[in-house]
Amino acid sequence: MIGVRPSGTRRFRTIEGRTVEREVGEAVIGCLGERATRVVVFAERDDVEVMGVEALEGLGLEVDPVTRQLRRSESMLALTALDERP
Repeated sequence: MIGVRPSGTRRFRTIEGRTVEREVGEAVIGCLGERATRVVVFAERDDVEVMGVEALEGLGLEVDPVTRQLRRSESMLALTALDERP
């Protein structure tokens, strides 16, 4: 156990198209010297380990499409919510 406790459950669609329900929690993750807080999924025995694109983006990392290696992103996407009220 790494000290992360479940805070709820969520439904996920697997790469095979199945829907599964798993417990989730929050953890500080790190890779290539970068750290970020992310929602993590408590996998079951036969689940496959996957670091999702959201986790990579949160760490400022991306996969180089040529070398297939992780690298630091040159820039991060910034989104703004617009208030449409009159």
